[in-house]
Amino acid sequence: MIDVERLGWRTALTGELDHRLMKAPSVRLRSARQGPGGDTIYCVDLRVRRPNCGDYLSPTELHSMEHFLLEGLRRRLAEHFVSVGVMGCQTGFYLVFVNEGRADQICAVLECVLCDVQDASGVPYARIDQCGQCRTHSLERAQAIARELLARRADWLDAA
Repeated sequence: MIDVERLGWRTALTGELDHRLMKAPSVRLRSARQGPGGDTIYCVDLRVRRPNCGDYLSPTELHSMEHFLLEGLRRRLAEHFVSVGVMGCQTGFYLVFVNEGRADQICAVLECVLCDVQDASGVPYARIDQCGQCRTHSLERAQAIARELLARRADWLDAA
């Protein structure tokens, strides 16, 4: 059994959560599973917009932020970062880690990645040889999302 409280997550906010109760922005543990080889996989819900409230991320915002999260988490948490997934509901991202599920560590790295977005001169992996839809990026929109998330950093773990 994985002790999510010891990792800094609230048990009541882990797993399935009534989307009508979710706050945004927020960072919460979606799931934690131990594999047969002993590794633990953590899926973290990075919620940027409240579900079902009409204020969704545009495809361009999702795409550009996905690239920033992919590059930044791969660079800053190389041994533990597995993947970033875009939520089809256009409200945020799933971040997947192996053997790293501490809330304080994940939030600290995420904060650094979002600060990096502010200083960026372009969207990473946005060239035609790196991206399947390289024309749908906006540095300015990604920076606005990063500013919005950083401004609410103190509330990230208050997901509902």
